This record gives sequence, structure tokens and C-alpha cells, in this order.
Amino acid sequence: MALLTARTVSPAASVSGRTSLSSLQRRDRWVGVAFVAPQLVGWAAFVAVPLVMVVWYSLHDWQVLTNSFTFSGMDNYRRMFRDPSMHDALVASGIFSLGLVVLNVTLALFLALMLNQRLPGSTVFRAIFFSPVVASLAAWSIVWGFLLQNHGGINGFLELVGIDGPNWLRGGATAMLSVIVVQVLKGVGLNMILFLAALQVVPEELREAARLDGAGAWRVFRSITIPLISPTILMVSILTVIGSLEVFAQIAILTAGGPGNDTTVLVYYLYQQAFIYHDFGYGSAVSVLMFVVVLVLTLLQWQARRKWVLDET
Repeated sequence: MALLTARTVSPAASVSGRTSLSSLQRRDRWVGVAFVAPQLVGWAAFVAVPLVMVVWYSLHDWQVLTNSFTFSGMDNYRRMFRDPSMHDALVASGIFSLGLVVLNVTLALFLALMLNQRLPGSTVFRAIFFSPVVASLAAWSIVWGFLLQNHGGINGFLELVGIDGPNWLRGGATAMLSVIVVQVLKGVGLNMILFLAALQVVPEELREAARLDGAGAWRVFRSITIPLISPTILMVSILTVIGSLEVFAQIAILTAGGPGNDTTVLVYYLYQQAFIYHDFGYGSAVSVLMFVVVLVLTLLQWQARRKWVLDET
């Protein structure tokens, strides 16, 4: 009799259990949606919708001063690729990005290697190089603007050793070099800390084993250290490339795109077209191009990881 009762009750209990489980799963899904919703709303409001609107604006001739907004199709893009100033901006952006990435990544890795030796005073050394990262970008650029003037602090120091320094921010080659160096010194501390964190998790046993096998310092660095920190190198490279293509404040404060168009990078050219000449349609087309350039470069670096980043296939 007890067995019969158990068999009679069991199906109902099973249905009730499934109902409770289904209710619990629905509740978990709604909780998950509640956690994700703010991020999705923020992404839609501040990324997706503005991106769509910029593409839409780029297809129009939008002159703010004359209050005209007319559909022009691909005219802004055709104008962009025929504009000599646009070509100069692309060249300047390429030079700036290449110089910044090479100097920043190389110097950051070198500093991290020095700090990883745990020499006396390394904490102070680390603080000195990281402090510009948290400094105001505008204040940093203004101070360097004074230092790089024709009779500024840099040339004053060079005069002490008998060198007649150039007008750093008014010469074509020296202006671009100055802006690159100022930006490298501003951001190298962050990359230095990232590389230092990666170096500190490299197993010392592997390096010691390589030394016992007769490998020199360079061979240990090239064959063990670099492969093990290659994911960090990839991340730093991607972030530095993206940052180099978005530089604006330093150009605006130090050189205003001059002399001529020598330091008019893509972002500053966009600013000129949209906010100085008030041609928002053309400025939107330039911003779309900049988005495509950043996206393509990021994807190329991401695909290249398969060849040189450890454990990538």
C-alpha cells in the first residue's frame, strides 16, 4: 500500500519540481538581464546611436553657419580623397603613430626590465615615471610648451653646454619629434607598469635553466621572456596604436597643427573641419574614416597574434 501511494504521489512531485526549477531559471534570466541592461543602454546611447548618426551626417552637406542640411550622398567621401590637406593629415598621423608606438613600447619595456632587477631606489624611480600618467594632460602640454619655446628651458640648458638649440615647435621635423616625445613621456609610465606586472610572473626557474644550458642574457630574453610576456606586448601595442590615432590636446596646445600642416594629425584635421570651418558633414566623413582606420589596424594586430603570441593558434 505504501508503495502504491509513493507511485501515485511521485508524478505530481516531479511536475512540481520541474515547475519550481523553471521558475528559478526564469528568475535567474531576469536577474542577468537586469545586470546587463545598464551596460547595453549605455552602449546603445553613447556608442551605437552616435556612430549611426555620424554615418548619416557624413552623407549630408551640413553647413551650420548657413543653416543648411541637404543630402549629398558620397560627395563628402569623394572630396575627402581628393583633398591634399587630408593626405597631409594621413601622413602626419602615420608618422606620429609609428614614432609613438616604437618609442613608447621600447622605452616602457626597457624601464620595466630595469625595475624588475629590484635595484635600490626602484620605488622612487617607478613613482617618477608613473606620475605624468595621472597629471593633467592640458597642464602637462602647457608646461612642455614653455620648455620647448625658442628661449625656453630646453634651449637654455643646451646653451650651458655650448649648443644652439632649434625652435623646437616651429620647425617641421623638430615639431613632430617634440610632440611625439612629449606624448611618450606622458604615457610611458602606464605601459611600464603593465610590462613590469608581466615580467614578475615569468618563472625564474625557466630562466635559470636556460642559463645553466649556456644561454646568454640576450638569448634568455629573446627565447623565454619575450614569448611569455607576448600577450601583454599585444595588449600594450593595441592600446598605444589606438591612443596615438586619437591624440588631440597635445597638438592643439603645442603646435595647433603647424608649422604648415606638419603636425595636423587626423583628429586635429577633423576638429578643424567641424569646429573651425563649421562643415559638420565633411567632418563626419573624416570621423568615419578615422573609425575605419582604427578598426582595421586593431583587427590586423589581433590577427597577427596567431604568429607571435604564445599559446595562440
